[in-house]
Amino acid sequence: MSEIPAKATESEDPSDGASADADGPVAEAAGALAADAGHAPPDVAEGGEGEVPAGDALWQSSPPGSIYDYIKVASFSIGPDGLVDQWSLRAEQIFGIPAQRAVGMDPIDAFIDPRLRERGQRKMAEILDGREWTGVVPFRMPGTADRRRGEDGLAEVYVMPTRTQEGEKAAVCIVVDVRTLRSIETDLAASQAIFGQSPFGFLLIDPELRVRRANQRFASLFGGTPDDHRGKGVHDYLPRPEAERVTAVLRRVLRTGDSITDMHVTGFLPGSDERRHWSINLYRVNSGSGRPIGIAWLGTDITARRAAAREAAAARRNLALLNEAGARIGNSLDLETTARELLDVVVPGFCDLATVDLYQGLLVGDETPPGLADGSAELRRVAFSSAVSDAPFAGTGAPVAVGAVHHYPFNSPCADALRTARPQAVPGEEGGLVQSTLAVPMVAHDTVVGLAQFSRTKGSEPFGDRDRDLAVELAARAAVCIDNARLYRREHERALILQRSLLPPGDPVASGLDIACRYLPGNVSTGRPSEVGGDWFDVIELPGHRTALVVGDVMGRGLRAAVAMGELRTAVRTLALLDLEPAEVLSALDEIARGLGTPGGVQQATRAARRPREADLSEVYLATCVYAVYDSVTRRCTFANAGHLPPVLVEPGEPALMLDVPPGMPLGVGGEPFEEVEVELPEGALLALYTDGLVESRDHPLDEGLQAFVGALTDPSSPLEDVCDHVLNTLDTHHGEDDIALLMARVQGLPAESVGDWTLPREPRSVGRAREYARGQLLSWDLEPLVDTTELLVSELVTNALRYGEGEIRLRLLLDRTLVCEVWDAGLVQPRRRRARDTDEGGRGLQLVGLLSAAWGSRRTPRGKTVWFELPLPDGETGLTDPAEALLSLF
Repeated sequence: MSEIPAKATESEDPSDGASADADGPVAEAAGALAADAGHAPPDVAEGGEGEVPAGDALWQSSPPGSIYDYIKVASFSIGPDGLVDQWSLRAEQIFGIPAQRAVGMDPIDAFIDPRLRERGQRKMAEILDGREWTGVVPFRMPGTADRRRGEDGLAEVYVMPTRTQEGEKAAVCIVVDVRTLRSIETDLAASQAIFGQSPFGFLLIDPELRVRRANQRFASLFGGTPDDHRGKGVHDYLPRPEAERVTAVLRRVLRTGDSITDMHVTGFLPGSDERRHWSINLYRVNSGSGRPIGIAWLGTDITARRAAAREAAAARRNLALLNEAGARIGNSLDLETTARELLDVVVPGFCDLATVDLYQGLLVGDETPPGLADGSAELRRVAFSSAVSDAPFAGTGAPVAVGAVHHYPFNSPCADALRTARPQAVPGEEGGLVQSTLAVPMVAHDTVVGLAQFSRTKGSEPFGDRDRDLAVELAARAAVCIDNARLYRREHERALILQRSLLPPGDPVASGLDIACRYLPGNVSTGRPSEVGGDWFDVIELPGHRTALVVGDVMGRGLRAAVAMGELRTAVRTLALLDLEPAEVLSALDEIARGLGTPGGVQQATRAARRPREADLSEVYLATCVYAVYDSVTRRCTFANAGHLPPVLVEPGEPALMLDVPPGMPLGVGGEPFEEVEVELPEGALLALYTDGLVESRDHPLDEGLQAFVGALTDPSSPLEDVCDHVLNTLDTHHGEDDIALLMARVQGLPAESVGDWTLPREPRSVGRAREYARGQLLSWDLEPLVDTTELLVSELVTNALRYGEGEIRLRLLLDRTLVCEVWDAGLVQPRRRRARDTDEGGRGLQLVGLLSAAWGSRRTPRGKTVWFELPLPDGETGLTDPAEALLSLF
């Protein structure tokens, strides 16, 4: 606020003299002074308030925050004697001289440089003579924190002649610090340049939240000139909800002074329906005294940046979706599971609804189902997923339930996608839930295996080109996994068919044993890759009402293991028919297993064993096997083991135990003999043979599985079928990881009354005695129809034993499901059947045995040999061979 001495009065002749610079800074300052002082004339006393009768005007001091807070303006008066007689407080601040010293000083001597004092004295004389004067005067400035004492200052002085109360001439001087004024001018110019040339929208908003000033950039966006926007509010530019939000923020900034950075605002430009996005920065503008005078608004159009950010976010989302698809799709070799894994990935992250249809022909195993080329073949819906509904959508026709078989019309977009192997866009139905659908063919190895449909509901963002590419990639990945699962399923089913064809059909039957068995092939139901294995079991009937029990496991999986298992099983049955001892059977199997991986067979493998081993390990066939022979007459069982798990025996009233059978080396290793163990099995005992799939898994070690298996055999008296089911249900077998073979047998020895056993001396009378023993025994068994045939054949065998054998002769008759006759002697020479010539008198005995019996043969024993024959029991359906006709047929 300018200070004007009270003694100064207006000049009688204001026209006296001329100002040196009527448009200079002092004039601007004087105008501002008049405006901020309520248009008061310069001769009004400082602080004068109240009513003036002449003009009824209200005089008051300028409010804080006026221009005088920035411009340094002072005043003082000069008396008739040319000395200072009034000195204002502002003058003290500019010149640094207190009023006590300044009053009475000659201003020329006090402030003017000595070299300029003469000229100053002339000007002072002119001023006191009544002339006005305006000019720039250098002066010595007081020392402050930012300047040194004695430094030259520059002041623009406006001198106005006046008169004292006595009528003497005097002067009032108004002084402006030119350097401060020039600095303000520079700042104003810089502010104007920033405000006017800014590439951003710039607003100055007053405390009433009205636009006080707008720059050209803002006006170019919203139309008109910058002046056209004065007085407008945010409601004139933004939608109502957004405007209310921004208004609340503006009030908070004006109240608290806290600036706002990067506030996102959404709206529309005039004449456009395109939604625009701006980033707004707000800060409060204060006056020099700290009084809030408005808010600065700096806005940047970020619509393009938001679009680029959305594109980048979509790209990252798509990449994350592909990464998730790679991690989640294809973990199972099951077709339906793989299809569901695809839908789990895309719903709801990519679409709202999705389905997968696969060709029905491919699911049932057809290589090229009809209609594949034109897209009209039958498909089965294998998976459906929805984020908004639980029922299949009808976006492409009638609803199709999961598992249903259907086909698409020839002219439909889905059929076209299947036919051309290119994705098709399917628009949603009017009034329906679906906005749009992408029908994407699932292509694997240049073959279409099915169709995936991805749909978005109304209100969702429509599919774009990037979405189409992503859908094709996801469908292709799933298609490859589905095709792999299909190929695996085909191989698995073929291997399973082969394996089942090599296993015993139905329930095996054995003399003196109650048999129950289970075979569970490995499958993909567990969600883990699995192939058919080489587990097998067999029950082989041997002569003399003996039975061979076999359980084995070929190492490896797939067709290779199944084929090797079939070869070994066939070899076991062949060796069993030779009636070899268990250890001899395993030794022969070991040689056969070593020959399986060699093109030349066993002999080639034997030769290769003598050379440095260079064979590919993938061609090495290894297997484990346990082979047991049970004699129903003696109830004794002989075991031999080739690296297999030990058999488990449960005797009546006793806990289950694992038999101590030496494991031996696996088949195919070679070089080690196998040991035999003979065990007498009590009546009613339970014998269990099994493979490792029953007792071992990824989650349970072998020892725990064996203990659990032994503990599960608690009630051996239950029916064997129930015992098998109980074991499989009790053990945590993790079925699907490996094949499971379980063979259980309950001992039911041949009753003593079903056995006839006699020892005959080596003499001719033994032949007739043997016939008598046989007749008497058969009659006691009510088998009279077999008497004549049995007598004839017994006579032939005993006669051969007398002629070609050694030692005592033993005759044994066994009755079970068939009648078996055995003749034992100590000779080692095996009988050999030959065809007698018409002129030969003998040599037809074994031919007669072969004609009249159902089967016959011979086997070695520890003390010689046994020759046997078998006759079927008369049941009214099977006719017996007439001995007379058999004899005549020999000639």
